[in-house]
Amino acid sequence: MSERYDIAIVGSGPAGLSAALNAKIRKKNFIIFGNKELTSKLTKAHEINNYLGFYRKSGKEIQEEFSNHLKEMGISITEERINTIYAMGDYFALMVNEKMYEATSVILATGVQYGKLFDGEERLLGKGVGYCATCDAPLYKDKIVTIIAYNKHEEEEANFIASIASKVYYIPMYNEEVEVDASIEIIKDTPLEIIGEDKVSKLKLSDSEIDSDGIFILRDSISPGQLVPGIILADNHIEVDRMMKTNIPGCFAAGDVVGKPYQYIKSAGEGNIAGLSAASYVDSINKK
Repeated sequence: MSERYDIAIVGSGPAGLSAALNAKIRKKNFIIFGNKELTSKLTKAHEINNYLGFYRKSGKEIQEEFSNHLKEMGISITEERINTIYAMGDYFALMVNEKMYEATSVILATGVQYGKLFDGEERLLGKGVGYCATCDAPLYKDKIVTIIAYNKHEEEEANFIASIASKVYYIPMYNEEVEVDASIEIIKDTPLEIIGEDKVSKLKLSDSEIDSDGIFILRDSISPGQLVPGIILADNHIEVDRMMKTNIPGCFAAGDVVGKPYQYIKSAGEGNIAGLSAASYVDSINKK
């Protein structure tokens, strides 16, 4: 049987990190999923003046302080992308490709979904549209795959798919230089619509159209409704109470994903509450 954590935290921005600190202080067995660089949104922030005690700091400087704090506390981030979280009653199953993690409670700190859905994306989800190329790679052996990537670190995923598919188109939605295998065709054009009847057949772009059997959209975060089946949303954000509880017992949420204002200090405060709430929830379960 796989190890069951007390708390699983999804997201490594200020909300997730703050939750992790509190889980550590409360001596809980936890895992935090995210990126070693913590959050690309923070690193790109020019100057932050509304975070108490950190004035005239760049996002990069605050990120370094966050990293130092984690190191000091002995907290490490697991670089895995959670695809779906299922509430199983007395625990949660967190799916990563073919692997599964178990946790008694979950804290969602995934940030907000940037970039609206493409026309046809929702309708063809699971019919050729997916959000994790490595998970579904076996389905596309010797087929044509298109990857729309919002972050440079998705290039590894494209290279992996290229070893299986007959043809890979790669559409970077970021500005850094693209470094992918020579077999991959890079398309610098804007995707507009995913076309297909019962399954994906084409991707329409501003200046062209490409035939494709599968289209993977690799955004930084999956919308919460797709991530956690059954979770209640309000205005595309997760609905929570003052203790950061969602409608699913044992599931908490914090940060931008629960609503505006999108501010780092607000996210960190909510992460703090979510961490304490999850720890209390675990204690109450363990007492039973």
